[in-house]
Amino acid sequence: MKKLLLFVLLALASTGSFAQKTKIKTKGTAALAAAQGQRWSVEKANAWYKTHPWMSGANFAPSTAINQLEMWQAATFDPTTIDRELGWAEGIGFNTMRVFLHSLAWQQDPKGFKQRVDAYLALADKHHIKTILVFFDDCWNKIPQPGLQPAPKTGIHNSGWMQDPGDVISRDSSQFIALKPYVQDVLRSFSKDQRVLLWDLFNEPGNSDKLNTSLPLVRNVFAWAREVNPSQPLSMGLWNWGFEALNKYQALNSDIVTYHCYDETPSHQRIIELLETHGRPLICTEYMARPRNSRFANIMPLLKQQNVGAINWGLVDGKTNTKYQWDVPIADGGEPVEWFHEVFRKDGTPYRQDETDLIKKINGK
Repeated sequence: MKKLLLFVLLALASTGSFAQKTKIKTKGTAALAAAQGQRWSVEKANAWYKTHPWMSGANFAPSTAINQLEMWQAATFDPTTIDRELGWAEGIGFNTMRVFLHSLAWQQDPKGFKQRVDAYLALADKHHIKTILVFFDDCWNKIPQPGLQPAPKTGIHNSGWMQDPGDVISRDSSQFIALKPYVQDVLRSFSKDQRVLLWDLFNEPGNSDKLNTSLPLVRNVFAWAREVNPSQPLSMGLWNWGFEALNKYQALNSDIVTYHCYDETPSHQRIIELLETHGRPLICTEYMARPRNSRFANIMPLLKQQNVGAINWGLVDGKTNTKYQWDVPIADGGEPVEWFHEVFRKDGTPYRQDETDLIKKINGK
């Protein structure tokens, strides 16, 4: 936690809002502001946040998709399931979904890919749900391949989830030239689309032992997005408090501060208090891991009270297998003693009725 405090104070001391408050203007601050270009002011970020109801929802992939590619490729795009499951989300008052894209699905067929994104957004809008779209991801399997995706491994959490762009591309800046058109084409196509709440440029950079090798791509995706200058805010979620270089860059370049926390209440409260020093709106884009005592019953009320957006991991039990714990496989694929993630079973019944009743109550449903 000391490292977290250090990076927050460093980031705060480097922002224009801090310099204005203390009436300190230096060449370094001016150079930083110029480098950040179109980063939203604190005032603009907070004004934007006030125009939206309190955000609650889930990270979403349909239960029929093992990963982002299976969700978005033409052969396996499943609007029927998406429509049905977003309807369940609407029924408990969720108004926001966080959804991962994948560059390989765009590279296969840019026009068709964007049509499917548009179709998804239309279904979400039908259910009064805004969407956070995620570009890159350092999590899980390192070498994504287009085409038929692997079957789930029995009892293993997220066994088929794919990094984007994956190794070796994410570490090789000479290959970034193929990624810029993807990011900018998607951004330009939906840059004024009110169904898109926010652009989350990179999920958990540095994960899968990549560490600071992800920093060049982090810098580039921010620059590419700033060139497009979408009407929606940009962010990149903080998640590992020991990654000081990544954390500082992410915090200094995000319009809205987003973060992940699967800790119980006291630790989560401390993170909120430290991140609030930025003066920007906060959205927790991943939480809720029942065996770690990050639950709807204790964390969701905390986030509502603090006016922090609350996006838990997982909606419907499906091919991602995220009802199983990260490092606790169940060899026979049986029912865990307690589900790690997810809200609904495949048939739409709640995993725990008391939880969905609470979610509805907190959401004013």
